[in-house]
Amino acid sequence: MPRKLSKAPPATPATGVRVVTDSTASLPAVARTGYGPFVVPLSVFTHDGPALEGSQISTARVGELLRKGEHFSTSQPSPEAFAVAYSVTPDIGAIVSIHLSGSLSGTYQAAVQAGKRTIVPVTVIDSRTTAMGLGFAALAAAECAAAQQTAEHVAARAREVAASAQVRFLVDSLSYLRSGGRISAGTATFGTALGVRPILDIRDGRIELAARVRSKSAAVDRLVALTVADGKQMATPVYAAHYLDAPERGAKLAARLTAAGAKDVLISPLSAVLGAHVGPGAVATVVADWGEHHHPAA
Repeated sequence: MPRKLSKAPPATPATGVRVVTDSTASLPAVARTGYGPFVVPLSVFTHDGPALEGSQISTARVGELLRKGEHFSTSQPSPEAFAVAYSVTPDIGAIVSIHLSGSLSGTYQAAVQAGKRTIVPVTVIDSRTTAMGLGFAALAAAECAAAQQTAEHVAARAREVAASAQVRFLVDSLSYLRSGGRISAGTATFGTALGVRPILDIRDGRIELAARVRSKSAAVDRLVALTVADGKQMATPVYAAHYLDAPERGAKLAARLTAAGAKDVLISPLSAVLGAHVGPGAVATVVADWGEHHHPAA
């Protein structure tokens, strides 16, 4: 299981492996301290221009503007952002950089290009997922780096956890994903036919329609049931509940997961970039297999 995030080891592990991820990981704030991964922000473009998520625009602000009818475009991190993340000091010998699905964003390719200009080896991983599916993988990798493991071990751990992750979204409308090109017009039409509530998941790095449910209450029931059922197939499941613009929705979703058998559910807002694409009212669940992981002697 993940260690208590508030009691993390020092930020610079003895191995000198730096773990980098991006802001779509939707990590809880406490995970960004201690050994937590270095987070590179994506950008949201509002009527006022580009804004870095986290420091210049919050998820709550995106939710507020969405409800007022504003639509957004988003952008991958700039070369300068990766230059900061990949800047090295004498104690950094390697970098492991894990990012949201390359089928959803150009972030992975931007990281690959930045890594080619870095003086230490950079391993860039396409997680094929996002939200805390990516977040759990980054946290697992960072924990291995803090335990003085090699870059190869850290990267393998990130891939292992990312591959196990199941991420599902419940959205009020598919129009935001459709306008952003993240789903096809056919999927959008089929998913909203007859007034049903769509449940989406990440399959092989892409957003797909997983289920259509008649009411929102029934959709939440189905979302919780699918997530906990996945967790029962895992050795050591770890869970997260995401919300966009209503913290109470995240808390209620986490409570529903807990009542259904999930343990220690992390609650965090979706990143502003993800929120811009899924629209107001969205919630999401994540389950990943932390496994029975052990570190070989350093």
